[in-house]
Amino acid sequence: MPKPAKDIPPAEAPADLEHPVSEEAFAAALFPVMQQVTSAVGEMELYEFRYALHNLTPVGGWASVGLEERQTIEERVTSSEFYRSLQVKPRRGVEIVLDEPIERLTRMLLVGLTTGAYPVDWVRRHFSFDVRGFYFLHRNEYFTPAILAHLGGEPLWTFERRQEAFERRQSIGYKEFAAANAEVDALFLDCVRKLIDARGTPIILALAGPTAAGKTEIVERLREALLADGRSVTSIEMDNFLTDRDHREAKGIHTLGRQAIHLSLFLRCLDEIRSGHAIQTPRYNFIDGASSHDLEGNLKPGARPVEVPAGEIVFIEGNFPFLLEEVAPLIGIKVVYLTDDAVRMKRKWRRDIDYRRKYDPNYFRNRFFKEQPLMAEVCYRPQMQVCDLVVDTTGAALWATPEIARILGAESGGSAGRPGGREGAAEV
Repeated sequence: MPKPAKDIPPAEAPADLEHPVSEEAFAAALFPVMQQVTSAVGEMELYEFRYALHNLTPVGGWASVGLEERQTIEERVTSSEFYRSLQVKPRRGVEIVLDEPIERLTRMLLVGLTTGAYPVDWVRRHFSFDVRGFYFLHRNEYFTPAILAHLGGEPLWTFERRQEAFERRQSIGYKEFAAANAEVDALFLDCVRKLIDARGTPIILALAGPTAAGKTEIVERLREALLADGRSVTSIEMDNFLTDRDHREAKGIHTLGRQAIHLSLFLRCLDEIRSGHAIQTPRYNFIDGASSHDLEGNLKPGARPVEVPAGEIVFIEGNFPFLLEEVAPLIGIKVVYLTDDAVRMKRKWRRDIDYRRKYDPNYFRNRFFKEQPLMAEVCYRPQMQVCDLVVDTTGAALWATPEIARILGAESGGSAGRPGGREGAAEV
């Protein structure tokens, strides 16, 4: 649990903010410091920076912002209780606004950077600054000691980190994202082919990863590559196994839990399809929240199941395909496709706000800030602890368990190249 907020004693507060300071003077002092925090601010003019900063100016001015000790901030932003307490749709009048604890954190960091109370390197280590949202996000840790041990301690292959060029960008389109990931993606496709050859077919393949990490695109490319190889490919949609929404809501069942799906039916379907048989899965209607099957797994009168043909390679479509311990052993190749939170945020600005116009921007900011640490804790780190491969696109690295490394004919230690060879890639 985080400690209670504790202001820095007045004696430690720099004199230039002990008295009222104008917005213009504060912006002028902060602007060069923020360019050290992220080069994206360097792409702005000072007057543009002032426009964005004005939206955060406290009623009492910047001199009214109290600062907390760095340890207190660190404990808060690594506490799941903090994130669970946040609202995604707080309102001021009729408008959704940035939730107060998120806004307060950003104000503290801005003032602390201006006064020198918070060093730039400390802020960069713990936070990323989203220029378009104009707020700070905590940097989530995905490679914990336990996960590093599971993956052999070091990546198998590394490449030049081309995503570093994205720091200057406010949003990222798919073409440039794919170009930055081209080397590690190509290696990943080669590794999957080799694992299929080694483990035989039919084989179930599942890929997990956070929102906007690039899962949909890489799965489509993998599917096309396997079809071009002459493989037969089929897929199972995990969401079709959800039970009735009314039942889940009445029982308070979270959609991630084993009680949220027809688990016995799901396990039976996986057993049958990996034995080479066509299967019938439930069909879930997202409009009315109804499953085609009752809680005992029987087809409801008048309902139609989903016909899934047999195939050599069976994709499981869903965000959390091997989160459940009963499911993980049935999946032949388990992959986590990872992209750092700051890069994914920039992808989502382009995809979800510019193109899809999917969210209110403040709801979007609140939701990403709140959900990503919780999803990392509950969903993605647990799946990384049981997966076979991790594709880290931001780190431009491919990780594998020692068993998978042996199948690929590689040894850990960051060697570059393709499975079975060391040529063709730049080592970081």
